[in-house]
Amino acid sequence: MSWLEALILGLVQGLTEFLPVSSSGHLEIANALFGNSGADNLTFTIAVHAGTVCSTLLVLWPEVSRLFLGLFSFKWNDEVKYIAKILVSIIPVAIVGLLFKDKVEALFGSGLLIVGGGLLVSACLLAFAYFAKPRKSENISFKDAFLIGLAQAIAVIPGLSRSGTTISAGLILGNKKEVVAQFSFLMVLIPILGECLLDLVKGDFAGTGSLPLTSLIVGFCAAFVSGALACKWMINLVKKGKLIYFAVYCAVVGALVLILS
Repeated sequence: MSWLEALILGLVQGLTEFLPVSSSGHLEIANALFGNSGADNLTFTIAVHAGTVCSTLLVLWPEVSRLFLGLFSFKWNDEVKYIAKILVSIIPVAIVGLLFKDKVEALFGSGLLIVGGGLLVSACLLAFAYFAKPRKSENISFKDAFLIGLAQAIAVIPGLSRSGTTISAGLILGNKKEVVAQFSFLMVLIPILGECLLDLVKGDFAGTGSLPLTSLIVGFCAAFVSGALACKWMINLVKKGKLIYFAVYCAVVGALVLILS
């Protein structure tokens, strides 16, 4: 993978991570167009996901810092409750990562048929969430946090949008748009940072096969910059209820991928 390909793929990741169109699915499509395949795809995917995590911290830093300040007050306050809900939400994806890691890795680079199907499922979820009548709850319950986390675990499938799946699940459960959008972006921080830390410990980012360290750095930076812009944009779009347009987009792209694959 050249640095130019890494730049393009990083931009794709950053722009699609927060938009409900499946960043992993678009990365698989772009990798197929560039002729990239193999285990390097997963390593690069983790690197660019780390870039979007950092962009999330940048955009949502006021909220993140408020949570940390509340945590170190050592009281059972609203901030600690919110962090506890985030921890509850990552239980399903942690189970998937621990028990089914090899099977998840096998999905990456396994072809575009899964991606096309995942995009069509994303389209259905977004359309259903758009027409659902939420209760507009100001606070996500522990039960809803777990169910949203379950949706995130299912969304490890390429083509199934993580943000689209979790936001749709939160809206269907009756939570307010901006509340569930913020929770969706914050809940992904711990799983991805944990995965990146494990790969650093194992030395997976030292550059393997045809994937040099330069490509990882370029991809990370591109995903960080474009992700920061997309994160701000997506929060505003969710507030305005514009998810139906992404449902149409996912349906069209998913159908084209299935036909062409």
